[in-house]
Amino acid sequence: MTVTARGILAKLRDGDRPTEAELFWFAEGLATGEVTDSQAGAFAMAVCTRGLGLEGRVQLTNAMLTSGDVLKWDLDGPVLDKHSTGGVGDCVSLLLAPALAVCGAYVPMISGRGLGHTGGTLDKLEAIPGYRTQVKVEDLQEIVADIGCAIVGATADIAPADRRLYAVRDVTGTVESIDLITASILSKKLAAGLEALVLDVKVGTGAFMAAPQDALALAEALVTTAQGAGCMTSALVTDMNQPLARSAGNALEVIEVMEALTDGDMTSDLMRVTVALGGEVLALGGLAADAADGEGRIQRAFASGQAAETFGEMVAELGGPADFVDRWRDRLPAAKVMVDIHPGETGYVAAIDARALGEAVVRLGGGRLKQDDRLDLAVGLSDVARIGQAVDGEAPLLRIHAASEEAARAVAGPLRAAFTLSDAEVTPPPLIHERIA
Repeated sequence: MTVTARGILAKLRDGDRPTEAELFWFAEGLATGEVTDSQAGAFAMAVCTRGLGLEGRVQLTNAMLTSGDVLKWDLDGPVLDKHSTGGVGDCVSLLLAPALAVCGAYVPMISGRGLGHTGGTLDKLEAIPGYRTQVKVEDLQEIVADIGCAIVGATADIAPADRRLYAVRDVTGTVESIDLITASILSKKLAAGLEALVLDVKVGTGAFMAAPQDALALAEALVTTAQGAGCMTSALVTDMNQPLARSAGNALEVIEVMEALTDGDMTSDLMRVTVALGGEVLALGGLAADAADGEGRIQRAFASGQAAETFGEMVAELGGPADFVDRWRDRLPAAKVMVDIHPGETGYVAAIDARALGEAVVRLGGGRLKQDDRLDLAVGLSDVARIGQAVDGEAPLLRIHAASEEAARAVAGPLRAAFTLSDAEVTPPPLIHERIA
């Protein structure tokens, strides 16, 4: 019987699972264009609502992985990477890639753009003037071999099926699916020829998987699938009940990254998660005796200034300013309007709807409502209060960075409502909830 997109979609609609051959055909059709955007959207919706099961999830991952090239390496150190399932104010990748390179790893970090209410690593990097997120495979391999790391998007030759499906998921409300998330992440990551991978699976109000049981199921699905494909993998389930950084928005998160790279402060939540993930993957890759030893090595990479230096080399090699580390304040775009949002009462921040904060950034123009939306890289939120922090008329909840007063007013109400206050002191949630090995 001839395989067709229509037949596969009908099968999913009726609750049947496509065969391995049908999933491979569909992935190839995504890569070649034989599958249309409407069919891709229907497929994503059907998988989101019906599911594929473990076997189907592995098959879809392999199908998308082999829809393009798989990189080969001949280096004097392990090829390692990290991936996050997406959150608000999550700019760990920009910090971790150069730190891992300093520790002797090679990091071909193939990243994505914003999905739904979450920010995208590539969008953040494009706030740096001239930075190229799209390079040829041979250029990627040369930069990684020379500098130790490169953060770029998937080329047309790497997991092209995911490239199509990823863009469709963002605008069709089909992001929150364990099957689609697993296949998307691992098809790109495993195509990079990794030896070890650490996964940062977010849980909480700003995560795609807000419920702990869903986040744990996703972490286990990712680790099981990646390990089955021959890549040493573990996952940390980390908190996303508030933005990880104090900022949310493309240029604003780059600012926070540069401050972290250059001031040596290891106490922020952002740096603590970065160090934990780095220690984990260094141990998996054989560059550290265990995770604790790996954490120490990552901390020294930051404290010595070598991580900042390597980040600057990567930026310059990918088309950004050669003096970016020294003059980053002059290089990044700034919004025209800044407005502080104060609470209507005095108290302690008890809870934050982090998803609402991410959605506000999208409404300001920092994320996409349609697939071809052009981003305003300067807008977003900064100085976001943390859970447990005291706020009043002098200590605002956050600062809005907007293109106009009107745009700021449009999100002010939802942003204020995203914070729940308490009269009593509040204990912040733990940063790391689970480790899946």
